[in-house]
Amino acid sequence: MATARKSFWGVPLALAWGLVVVSLAPSSVNADAQPAIACSAVADDSVPDSAQAWLARSMVAGHCYDFQARAVTIDALGVRTLALSHRIREGVRQQVVQHLDGPSVSIERRSIAGYMASFTPEEGGELSASQAWAEHVASHYDISLQDDARVAGRDAVELRFSPRDQQRYLHAWWVDKSTGLLLKHVMSDHQERVLETFQITQLQSPSLYEGNVAGDVSTERPSHSWQVDWLPEGFIAQSQEPGQAVTNQRVYSDGLAAVSLFVSPVEQPMLEEGVHRLGVSTAAISLVSEGEQRWQLVGVGELPPDMLQRIVQSVRIAP
Repeated sequence: MATARKSFWGVPLALAWGLVVVSLAPSSVNADAQPAIACSAVADDSVPDSAQAWLARSMVAGHCYDFQARAVTIDALGVRTLALSHRIREGVRQQVVQHLDGPSVSIERRSIAGYMASFTPEEGGELSASQAWAEHVASHYDISLQDDARVAGRDAVELRFSPRDQQRYLHAWWVDKSTGLLLKHVMSDHQERVLETFQITQLQSPSLYEGNVAGDVSTERPSHSWQVDWLPEGFIAQSQEPGQAVTNQRVYSDGLAAVSLFVSPVEQPMLEEGVHRLGVSTAAISLVSEGEQRWQLVGVGELPPDMLQRIVQSVRIAP
């Protein structure tokens, strides 16, 4: 069985389950000394009364339930069936995806349960990390709620995210009413043409984790010798989890969409310049020179191609 240790099952889903940057080796994962969320309290919460509240509930639920599932993804690469496993043990989150079609491939990631995308308000604010994340999304998307949906035989609510500009795509989520887990995600362009569909077809016995998980995000952001001069409004540099090695990668997100930038010195370019489709994602590649050194700039994300290319072209290498 081939095993890949990389970002988890799709960028939007990565944000839904807690933003993914780089996989952590098991020895580097440490959930101690972090502000805690008692997962038992999540189940005791009242039923959310707004789209934004459901969004925050889904964010936390993705860190507080063990489950097995079957799922399907549909995009430009075709249709793929997946087996999903999600476990939390002593504050460590283990996510495994096994591809059931074609070559046998398994993708595994371990991370600190409870670490979320970095949209936490200023110190002393009253919002939790999940509430701040939902509020940030709501400032860049109009969110509508339909509470009578059904997915995989389970009652669900549908959240539709309509961007307030032309710089990002449309999204729709179906969230399980009982647990708050994300059951389905659809991403569409501005002509409402579907670009990607992810759907759980069978959710097997979700069980609530009885312990605590980290309740805040890391504020540690690695320094690099390069800067990004332009980003779509609302895209914020994401922090790296404790113990994560510093790499030449940086991730930016608006709460739903994410962009990964890779900047590397090269002798011979390995990739062709321009914009390339990678299934549902887009890759924009550029080569620049600073003094005698050549650099390869790569941006990967689920944004309109012209937006991604503009981001990559704005990267400035420090002399």
